[in-house]
Amino acid sequence: MSRSSLGLARGLGSAKSGAEHWWAQRWTAAALVPLVVWFVIALIAHLGDGYDATRAWIGQPVTAGLFILLLLVTFWHAVLGLQVVVEDYVHHEGTKIVTLLLVKGLAAL
Repeated sequence: MSRSSLGLARGLGSAKSGAEHWWAQRWTAAALVPLVVWFVIALIAHLGDGYDATRAWIGQPVTAGLFILLLLVTFWHAVLGLQVVVEDYVHHEGTKIVTLLLVKGLAAL
């Protein structure tokens, strides 16, 4: 894997990370399908429950684990998508870096 003269000067070269990013988006999208289906069905099933029953349901280990997984995968997928939008449409390098940091920071919150 050789870098061009300009790539060596800038410390860049070929990114070689596009495929990883593309696959991560596809895997997170695929993971979201069953998680969202589970969540919608579970919400419908618990529609008439009161606050205490809903809290008890969410407090169960499997339900809590699936819900946390749903949140993590959702935010990961969103960050991946927003990163592509920012990289494609924000052309000023400083603004691009700040925007990417804000997106990742807000997702972490």
